[in-house]
Amino acid sequence: MKTDSIFYQLFQTFPGVFFELIGQPAIEGEAYKFQSVEVKETTKRIDGVFVPTSRNLKPIYFVEVQFQTDADFYYRLFTEIFVYLGQNKPRRDWRAVAVFSQHIIDPGVPIEYQGLLAGKQVEWVYLDELGELAERSVGLGMVKLVVEDEETAASIARQLIQKAQQELEDEVVRRKVIELIETILVYKFTQLSRQEIEAMFGLSELKQTRYFQEVKEEGKQEGKLETVPRLLQLGLSWEQIATALDLPIEVVQQVAEEQSES
Repeated sequence: MKTDSIFYQLFQTFPGVFFELIGQPAIEGEAYKFQSVEVKETTKRIDGVFVPTSRNLKPIYFVEVQFQTDADFYYRLFTEIFVYLGQNKPRRDWRAVAVFSQHIIDPGVPIEYQGLLAGKQVEWVYLDELGELAERSVGLGMVKLVVEDEETAASIARQLIQKAQQELEDEVVRRKVIELIETILVYKFTQLSRQEIEAMFGLSELKQTRYFQEVKEEGKQEGKLETVPRLLQLGLSWEQIATALDLPIEVVQQVAEEQSES
């Protein structure tokens, strides 16, 4: 199961879930931008970095997700972090958050880095010990779904889909949650096709509802608008962009004018 990809999508779409995992309010996610960062010297990539979006005193959070035993886990993690700090010089505090699928695969912080523990630079999340915490929100429920076995995953997924439909008022967020749940199920039930999974969990019928189709179209429109500035930089005319993206030329013109004013 490609857990790195799952958690990247989850944290990027719902950054508040990460802060719930470490015992902070989900609203903290609004002050951060989540991204995957490549460390040049080691040709390694940190699973995720939460960087504050404004000039406040909030710390940077480095996140590493681990689903298999690795005796060198902390050596790799701290090497990547210190190279990042040296390259970027962010001038702010930082925290490392190690997310393990099971407590038992945590190899323990080596003695060389024990001093970081006194400064509370390191935090841990063990997905097999979330317990009732996973029931607090749909986001935490999705995190727990990643580590559930197939026998329990099916029933939990159905509960999450129902919970999302009942509790999430924002239709765009609801659509993204359901799509992420479907993605997790596709990775988990490898013997089933996406179409079989959609039928098994009632997702095919849900995707035909009016709200789902309307929100999907809105998402497509937003994606096209985000592409316009890049095409303008490549030298395409308004008419060429409008034709390529199937947009009214007036819309392309408006985006172009807003870009020139910013």
